[in-house]
Amino acid sequence: MQGRIHSLESFGTVDGPGVRYVVFVQGCPMRCAYCHNPDTWSMTGGTMMDPEYIIEQYERNKGFYKGGGITVTGGEPLMQVDFLIDLFTLAKQKDIHTCIDSSGIAFKPGNTDFIAKLDQLMPLTDLVMLDIKHIDPEKHKELTEQPNEGILAFAEYLNDRNVDMWIRHVVVPGITDDDKYLFDLGYFIGKFHNLKALDVLPYHTMGAVKYEKLGIEYKLKDVPAMDKTKVIEKKQVILDGIKKRRAEMSENDK
Repeated sequence: MQGRIHSLESFGTVDGPGVRYVVFVQGCPMRCAYCHNPDTWSMTGGTMMDPEYIIEQYERNKGFYKGGGITVTGGEPLMQVDFLIDLFTLAKQKDIHTCIDSSGIAFKPGNTDFIAKLDQLMPLTDLVMLDIKHIDPEKHKELTEQPNEGILAFAEYLNDRNVDMWIRHVVVPGITDDDKYLFDLGYFIGKFHNLKALDVLPYHTMGAVKYEKLGIEYKLKDVPAMDKTKVIEKKQVILDGIKKRRAEMSENDK
């Protein structure tokens, strides 16, 4: 099964543990206001590639990937689940660590055919980096033009199947930096035993130039970059939510 690929990056350092070979797939239904890859939105662009070709490219520099592996990001990787199954099957044959960087938007609890495919993919997946854009349903729609119910259900699915999960959250001034919602996010993810890391990322404006080139309105053109020093404070709010949830769970277990 070929994949529709936007681009390949040989030495990714922020896409999972270690140095990674990063596969950017083409196509995403999300329209996140701060997305810095709007050129990956179209479902019809990109280049068709065989899984074997990608593994071959990885193998050329495999000495650099000790402690790393392959990360598939996007776009939205789970829009091409059949390709992921084939790619990760080959990767596991070569003992390559596999990671999916996903928004979770493709997950629909009632889609039994899709979930059956996920059930094939998850045993081949070492890590899922799940980007939760906003914990509040309505604000999530404002930010991404998509609901978040399926995304939160995907987190539950990963927990039920014991798939290691990193949560990512971008802090945007005036949009995703409200302490109430940050605490709520922490409280939600605090119940998951598969939660291995929390990445809280500062919003930046470096993607704005792409919108100009593509002739797309950049909705956050008047929003300043997030102060990196404040991100530490915002992460602590999420951690406080996690701690409260886990304290309650511990008390209930007594």
